[in-house]
Amino acid sequence: MPALFRYNDALWPNLLAISYVLASYVAGLALMLSAVFTLNIIGVIVFAHGMIIAAYLIHECAHNSLFRKNSYHRWLAELLLWICGASYSHYDDVRHKHVRHHTDKADVVSFDFRLRFKNYPKTLKVIQALEWCYIPAMELLMHALVIVLPFIKDNRKHLRSRIVMVVFLRGLFFAYLASISLPVLFYYSLSYLLFLTVMRFMDAHQHTYELYETLDQKRGDEAKKYDRDFEQKNTYSNLLSVKQPWINLLVLNFSYHNAHHQQPGRPWYQLPALHNELYASDDRQVLSFKALIKSYHRFRVQRITNEDAINLPVKKMQEQFIGVDGVSFLTAH
Repeated sequence: MPALFRYNDALWPNLLAISYVLASYVAGLALMLSAVFTLNIIGVIVFAHGMIIAAYLIHECAHNSLFRKNSYHRWLAELLLWICGASYSHYDDVRHKHVRHHTDKADVVSFDFRLRFKNYPKTLKVIQALEWCYIPAMELLMHALVIVLPFIKDNRKHLRSRIVMVVFLRGLFFAYLASISLPVLFYYSLSYLLFLTVMRFMDAHQHTYELYETLDQKRGDEAKKYDRDFEQKNTYSNLLSVKQPWINLLVLNFSYHNAHHQQPGRPWYQLPALHNELYASDDRQVLSFKALIKSYHRFRVQRITNEDAINLPVKKMQEQFIGVDGVSFLTAH
């Protein structure tokens, strides 16, 4: 179907990925609604993984790497945002933030929570306590801010009607699920926390970029500071496995991050080959999964307010690489 997809080899990879998301959503819900506890736990995992793949397909849409027509990316991404529980934002806003990340070679936001926490020490302590317990409280706060900020910032008030509608519809959805089985709300929440944890783990160590609170402004001089060489030196590929590349399909090859930043328009299924073509045995930007797991655990509280310096010798200090929170492409603020 060359008229539908952007690349001639895209039919089966993309069809399988999209079908997997839809099947995982339905099957995961069905399993979580089961009266069998073992099936409930399987459902939690299946549902969470469906949301993970859905999120990375939204990322593909943001780069126009799936279809020939950009309108198809918008339609698919809007559906996937509902599946991910991130439908409070317009797809265009999600895409705008992520494109700025690439063009500015920085983490660009409209609201830097790090600057505000010093005014809310009690809130920070609660978040730190939850993060110590491996609850992704910081990510929950970032997603909550997507709902709250349009009612605080005038330049986002156009989103208020969408947010009210989405809250209402999702409220009806959860009420319906609860009417079938009250425990499903717990399993759904558990699945969502698992989804956020995986997404945050993948984001935390992929860059040592500066952070700018300029998302709601036109691109300024800070966008001209960094070149392609800076981008590659401050981007890291956090492969789940080097020896078994297929394992990286669990995150739709998002772990081949240097290859992605080198050619953002290349689709997810071509990234392993592109990585080998560009870097071969050069693994200067490839980080160890084992080391990052240790870092993720060790600095789970410190990471909340951390900002990594640019040009860190990350390869030499992988287990000491703290990383950053709150840079998800799904939170368009």
